Amino acid sequence: HVQLVESGGGSVQAGGSLRISCTVSGYAYGSSCMGWFRRAPGKERKGVATIDDDGRTNYDESVKGRFTISKDTAKDSVYLQMNSLKPEDTAMYYCATGNTAPCDIEAVLTPTFDWGQGTQVTVS
Repeated sequence: HVQLVESGGGSVQAGGSLRISCTVSGYAYGSSCMGWFRRAPGKERKGVATIDDDGRTNYDESVKGRFTISKDTAKDSVYLQMNSLKPEDTAMYYCATGNTAPCDIEAVLTPTFDWGQGTQVTVS
């Protein structure tokens, strides 16, 4: 049973930075695709960033140049560094993992993906 636990969310002023983390357990770490999606109040889920086995990354246009996804295989973790945050980045952020190709930002919305309980990011 795969478990994902997000952490690191919080409140920050516009222009600030946050780093959110996700630790994965319950299976042999090495899923082909990992990433983050977010859900803002009253809106649909939206893929934010993904990273595949080879470290290739994809980003939604709205976060390109501001967010960076990375992973640490030794720690079974994936991270999202968020800089120059904007109020429109306010959302619950979820870590997701699964096996699919291509590992694009739509992949993390795939029903077969596992995801955690989320961490709240609020930008004011």
